[in-house]
Amino acid sequence: MLELSILGFLYEEPLHGYELKERIKALSGHVRPVSDGALYPAITRLVAAGKVDQHTEPGSGAAPRRVLSLTEAGRADLLERLRRPKQAEITDQVRFNTLLAFLRHLPGPREQAAVLRRRLEFLETPASFFYRDGRPVRAEETEDLFRQGMLRVARATGEAERAWLTEAIKHLDG
Repeated sequence: MLELSILGFLYEEPLHGYELKERIKALSGHVRPVSDGALYPAITRLVAAGKVDQHTEPGSGAAPRRVLSLTEAGRADLLERLRRPKQAEITDQVRFNTLLAFLRHLPGPREQAAVLRRRLEFLETPASFFYRDGRPVRAEETEDLFRQGMLRVARATGEAERAWLTEAIKHLDG
């Protein structure tokens, strides 16, 4: 998810490390905060792999700033990650939102719709936070007020997301 965010934001424009961190934090930081100890090693790996280029520019103060930009290999890697997301990027809400944030960079509506179809298929599979006798427990089947709340909110969120996905797929299919 972190590398996808780095590649996605750099696809849009070159950024220095602090700007990149702030954008990643705005996207998912409240749920999964990004630390310098994770971000900068990820950037170093992408630079070593030839996917990100870096150069220094004078900073606003005394310290120079390291500016990062995407290479052609980085662009190709981003597009491949968007075309063929890992299953966890489809099933995990935060990871899917990260994928969704950059899906517009995928050049064809058919490819974009294919990713959305995978998410819709996942959401149409019955699931719950709780199971009884091997089957999902519905909000109406539990007396626990707090579990009812979790299940009702998840149901409403899932219904809204399925409606949007159906609408977006229809739009992309033209």
